[in-house]
This record gives sequence, C-alpha cells and structure tokens, in this order.
Amino acid sequence: MKDIRKDFPILERKINGRELVYLDNAATSQKPKQVLEAIAGYYSNHNANIHRGLHTLSEEATDMYEKSREKIAGFIGANCPEEVVLTKGATESLNMVAAMWGATNLKKNDTILFGDFEHHSNMVPWLEAAEKTGAKIEYLESDENGEIRMEEVEKKMTDKVKLIAITHASNVLGTIVPIKEICRLAAKKGILVCVDGAQAAPHLKVNMADLGCDFYCFSAHKMLGPMGVGVLWARKEILEKLKPYEFGGGMIDEVSYRKATYAAIPARFEAGTPNVAGAIGFAAAVDYLEKIGMDNIRKHEIALSRRLLEELRQIEGLKVIGPKEPEKRSGLVSFAIAGIHAHDIASVLNDYGIAVRAGHHCVMPYHAKIGLSGTTRASFYLYNTEEEIDRLVEGIKKAVEILS
Repeated sequence: MKDIRKDFPILERKINGRELVYLDNAATSQKPKQVLEAIAGYYSNHNANIHRGLHTLSEEATDMYEKSREKIAGFIGANCPEEVVLTKGATESLNMVAAMWGATNLKKNDTILFGDFEHHSNMVPWLEAAEKTGAKIEYLESDENGEIRMEEVEKKMTDKVKLIAITHASNVLGTIVPIKEICRLAAKKGILVCVDGAQAAPHLKVNMADLGCDFYCFSAHKMLGPMGVGVLWARKEILEKLKPYEFGGGMIDEVSYRKATYAAIPARFEAGTPNVAGAIGFAAAVDYLEKIGMDNIRKHEIALSRRLLEELRQIEGLKVIGPKEPEKRSGLVSFAIAGIHAHDIASVLNDYGIAVRAGHHCVMPYHAKIGLSGTTRASFYLYNTEEEIDRLVEGIKKAVEILS
C-alpha cells in the first residue's frame, strides 16, 4: 500500500517540523488527487444546476450526477440507483429515517432497540422520535469486550420492537457488529433495521442484498470522498411509501395554489440544489477504492490493528477498549491511560506530528457506562503504514513519560 501515498498530497505536510502521521481517519479521511481533480474538473468544465436545464452544461452536469448515483449504488450492491438518496452525510440520512419513517410508523409503547455504543447521530434522532410518538427505548448490552452477542439480541427482540437502530462498526470500540445475523432474525419477526454504516462502508465490503437491512446510512468524507455528501439507502418498497423530509425545488411533481404532489424516488427526497460536485467526488472515491480492492484494504487494516494492539499491551497502565482480536475490529483502536487525560495524550502526540482524536467521540453514554470521561483514538486507513504505527507507539510512550 506504500506506493499509493503519493496520491495524497496532504501526507507530504510536516507538522511541528515532523512528517505528518495522520491517524484520525474515523473522523475524516484524506483525499487522493484523483478525487480532488474530479471535483476541480467539474467546476472548471461542467458547472451548472442539474435537471430541467436544456443547455449543454446542465445536461452534462445532470449526467455526471446521476452516473455518480449509479456508481455508488453498484458499490454497495443496491438493487437499483433509485434506492440511493444523496444527502449531506450519514447524520442527515439517519435523521431522515427517524423523521420520515419513525413519525408515521411508531406508536405509543412500541420499542426502538439500540446498541449501547451508538454514535449520537444514530441515537438522538430516535430519542426525539420516541418522545413524539410515545415509543420506548431499549438497549442491547455489549459484553466486557465491547461485542454484542446474538443471545442478547434474541432476548431483547420482543414483540414490542418495531425497529433496531444499530451501527455496523463502532467509532469508539471498532467492534464489527453481526448485522447480517441481526437482520435475518429481525426479518423473521417483521422488525426493520436501520444501520449506521459510517464506520463500515469505508473499510468493509458491504452489499445491501447480502446484509438484509432496511436502511443503511454512510458518508463520503470517511471513505476518501468530499465532505457534505452521503447516502441514505433504503429498500425501494419502503422509500416509495415515505413522505418527503424537506420541500422545495427539484422534489415536486405538480404544485397549485392549494396542494402539491411529489416526484418519484429518489428525487422526492432531494429538495433544492444538490451537492453535485460532492457526488462526483464521491464517485471518484469509489473508483479509487474499487481499484485498490476492499478486501485488500481490510487485510491491510487488520495487520495494522494487530501490530498496534500487540505494542499497546506492553505499556503499563494503558487499557485498550473493544475486541481483543483485530479481525473483529474496523481500522481503529481506542485506549485510556490511568491518571492521564485523553486530551493531554493527543496534545503531546500532536507535538510529534501525530494526529489522533481524543474525547467521548460523540458516544457519551458508553463512556459513562465504562467509567471514562474520554479515550484516545487512533484510526487508520489504506495509506497508513507499519512505520507510522511504530511512531505512534513511541509517541504514546513519550506522552506517558512527560505526563506521569
């Protein structure tokens, strides 16, 4: 994977006089020049508002936008491009599901079932939906290794459960959740499953038909694409029954002074001027990932995880949270060091040119559950190297020395 680093201009930067070691990929990934060039090429040569324009630039931009949708649909194994709604990102996508489906399908005393380590973006929208509809909230308790066991799922999946809102891969623990098994069991009981795929789609080969979920949400910026664009995927038969989330240009069929009717899917859910350049950049990112191969990316990240986990276990007072086996993780490792605040560790690492993330990572309830105010998280991607893992370990040891 080393030879691909030349595709990422930002990796040539020096931070505090040292070569940048970027290990904050769970927050956002860096962008290859192929993505940057695709975005610049659109603005330089094709920029126009899409749909309904009869001039050449508009027709070109429309074609590029819709072909981007097709490319993304193919990447995730969607049945058709119409199942792919382009949004601002995973957060908006999850909010749309809670607002559009939750508002009309949940009723008093229904149950929404979560994992106990959900990102706030897949928790707060459902808390709001529960408050408005009278539905109740239940949680799947993860075990001491941060894994959700199917025995726990089966126990909590009662007749009252109408929807399971769950992450595919935890942004704190790295835990890869058995989504396929959960969806198979849920389908037998008529329960819908909404999956937060923000930390999985960049790292795992995902296929909607294979997973068997009903909604799947993810962002471009965590998988080499630009910020401000993402996907809400849902089964076509579900999308066709949903009312729009926003209203305005581009999503209508007919409008009179008294009423409006709405366009077919997915346009019905894409009100206003969309992020055309973002969609084009997203498609370029998909091209890049497919060229490398998701299986190759997965193998590379497992190797990096294994190397880091082995080294961290040797540091006295350091506790890694999440699964012990790298095969059960996505490409991240979070840890805490007794007596040292996570922010202080991240600050010292930055002095050595190493970028990590520190805090509760928008997962406050789980950190409270395990008695931590925050953790330090190192998250890697296809362009990271074993040498960078070694620099991180040395940086952590120096941080312990300085801060103890």
